[in-house]
Formats: sequence, structure tokens, C-alpha cells
Amino acid sequence: MTRTDPGRVRSATSRVRPHGNRTLVALSIGIALVVALVLVDLLAPALLPGDVPTRLQDGMTLALSVLIESLPFVALGVGLSILVQVWVPAGWLERWLPRRAWARRMVLSLLGMVVPVCECGNVPFARGLLMRGFTVSETMTFLIAAPIVNPIVIITTHQAFGFSDGILVARLLGGYAVANLIGWLYSRHPSPDALLTDRFRDACAIVTDEPGGRGRRSLAQFIVELRAVMPALVIGSALAGAVQVLVPRDALLAIGSNPVLSIVAMMALAMVVAICSNVDAFFALSFASTFTPGSLVAFLVTGPLVDVKMIALLRTTFTTRALAGIVVVVLLFAFALGTAVNLLV
Repeated sequence: MTRTDPGRVRSATSRVRPHGNRTLVALSIGIALVVALVLVDLLAPALLPGDVPTRLQDGMTLALSVLIESLPFVALGVGLSILVQVWVPAGWLERWLPRRAWARRMVLSLLGMVVPVCECGNVPFARGLLMRGFTVSETMTFLIAAPIVNPIVIITTHQAFGFSDGILVARLLGGYAVANLIGWLYSRHPSPDALLTDRFRDACAIVTDEPGGRGRRSLAQFIVELRAVMPALVIGSALAGAVQVLVPRDALLAIGSNPVLSIVAMMALAMVVAICSNVDAFFALSFASTFTPGSLVAFLVTGPLVDVKMIALLRTTFTTRALAGIVVVVLLFAFALGTAVNLLV
């Protein structure tokens, strides 16, 4: 990420959309979800059990639970982002990393072992790495690996499954491998800055050139990060709650024994339920008697990386085209990994 002059900062500031626009977008999405729920009830009343008020209440409860579960990790991620960007001396972190690009990405994909933050907190932390000067591909490698390759996720996955059916090992190796695959693919992009949104580049310019001491710069980045992440987190939580209400889970369970369809069903479920990677293994455990081991692995790899909440958070930093590429690679990789586990177990 290149540094900019004060004129660039002033122009960036003038292009930042007012807070009211984001509020209007969030409100529009909420209204659209309500309308969709009502239309489903009117056009296909037998599709979903229960009346509309009950489903609206369930959707709101689920959305709030996802939001409340995510908030502490977002706050921790913002704090770590400020620590890396403002308080860690220039060049200190970089000195510990290899010089070769592929080796740097391999080491950064293990950074989650010392920064045990779930996927919600990893996004603001990764934004701090970008602002510090790390490349887009290096940051993507950390961002994809960290929600899986961290001690809390390792412990909870082991508590849920132990070493049975190779689920724990497949999840860890799969998360590490897909992160480095995505990092390598995007390292070959001819214009890495084009993968970042204009809003993030503007925010980066504002924070980088903020005058004053570290306290003032920390406050500036805190405000910028919260303004960027919180609307996306609210929208992602609302989508997770709405989709869980609209998608009949019985339809997913009905195909759990099929070695191929079970993988697709669990990947779809992972994108919908948006559970924190620190506890998603216990949720997956409830399907162990019905679904194949490969489908459980696909769930545990897909969810932390490209669920609806994570996609909304990633959109604060990466363009839609870059995000679509990440989603496609993760889904194809998770399907291949799940199929391999089913064949080997």
C-alpha cells in the first residue's frame, strides 16, 4: 500500500460517504428481507412451518445472537490492528519474516497461532496489516488461514471430534493449504491495488497521514475501523438470521447420507448459519450421526472463510470481483477436500 500526500488525504476525506448513506443501505436491506419473508409465506405457505411473526422473531433472535457473539472478537481485532499499525515500530514485524514471497506467505498463514482471533476480528487486523504495507496476497494468506489455524479452533475441534475420521487434521491442513493457494493466485495479479475498494484506500490514506502523536492516530484508526466494520457486521448478522429462517433445514438433513450431496448441503449450511470458528465444531458434531465425515470437514473449512457474515466483512476491504474469486476457490477446494476425506475414510 503506497503512502499519499496531504492533498490525497483531503480528497479521500471528501469522498467518504456520509454515515447516513450506510444507515439507509442497512435499512433497505432489512426491509427487503422482511418483504421476502412475507412473499415466501404468501406464495408458498407450506414451504416453511410457523407463521410470519414467529419466523420474524426467530430471525431477529438468530441475527442478534450472531452479532453479540461477534462483537468481542471485532473489538479485539480492531485493538490488534491499532497495535500493529501505530504502536509496533516500523520494520520490527517485517524483520522476522522471510524475504522470499512464498515463504513470507507460509509464515503469515501461521500468524493466527499467536493471534487467536476468530474470523470477525481477523478482518480489522488484516486491514491494519495492509495499512502497514503488507501486500494484498500476504494479507489474504493470513486472513484465510487464521480463522482455522489458531489454538482455540484446534482445541475446540479436538474436543468435538478428537482424531476420529481425520476431521481435525483435514481441517487444519485444508485451511493452511487453501490460504496459501489463494495467496499464490492473487500474488500473480498484475495490479494488486485494484483488488481493494476505493473506500479502503481512502481510509488507508486518512489513517496513514493522520497528524499528531500515537494516541491521536490510534483514535483515528479506531473510528475508521468501526465505521467500516460495524455496518457490514450488522448486515451480515441480519442476513445470517434471515437465511436460517428462510432455508428449511429438513431439506438439508434429507440428503445427509449421500457422499456428494451431503458435502454440498453442509457447505451451504456453513455459509448460512455464520457460526464463529471458535465454536462451530460443536455445531457440526450434532450432524455427525447423519452426515459423512467429508461433509463435516467441508463445513468446518467453508464456514470460517466465506459465510454470509464474513463475506459482508470482507467487502469492506476487497472488491466484489476479488471476493467472488475467493469464494469460488474456497468452495471448490472445500468440495474437493470433503470428497477426498469421504474416499479415504
